[in-house]
Amino acid sequence: MYRRFLKRFFDLLLAIFLFIILLLPLIIIALIVKLTSKGPILFIQERYGRNSRPFKLYKFRSMTDSAPQIANSKFTDIQNYITPVGMFIRKTSLDELPQLWNIIKGDMSFIGPRPLANTDARVVALRQQNGADQVLPGISGLAQINGRNNLSDEKKAIYDEKYAKEVTFALDLRIIITTIFIVLKMSDVFKDY
Repeated sequence: MYRRFLKRFFDLLLAIFLFIILLLPLIIIALIVKLTSKGPILFIQERYGRNSRPFKLYKFRSMTDSAPQIANSKFTDIQNYITPVGMFIRKTSLDELPQLWNIIKGDMSFIGPRPLANTDARVVALRQQNGADQVLPGISGLAQINGRNNLSDEKKAIYDEKYAKEVTFALDLRIIITTIFIVLKMSDVFKDY
């Protein structure tokens, strides 16, 4: 019941509520992003969702226009490409707020495997093999609370598979609570070298 109906119902209800109460902060962040660096306010990228179907993911832009299109884990000098405001919104995960629109549209959930781009083709392929792409991707998930950008592709796919097989309200609640603590600690935002 939770997996088939209640999860989407709760996602939609919470996303609409948060979108309304965070509308002013969303506008303020958008203005700050626009006024402090060249380029668009939003970073829009094709990602892979349920059943590996592509969709457009929305985030506040945190990187410069000259940043290469590679996975975060592949950067060795990512700080050179992040705007001053971008560093703050990434560490606090405020750059993720536009994904509320993705949740409202039904592209995403609050909890699920992170939606990946072509730059993470290996993990996308591993998810297709292990069935982890059978659930909606999320803003946070098991991989994010167990190492985020410090995990190998194989580990990410294993956590994603585990989540896809065990979707429950209790697990989602545990991931949400753990995510809050990780965001407050600002840990695993960038890969450790």
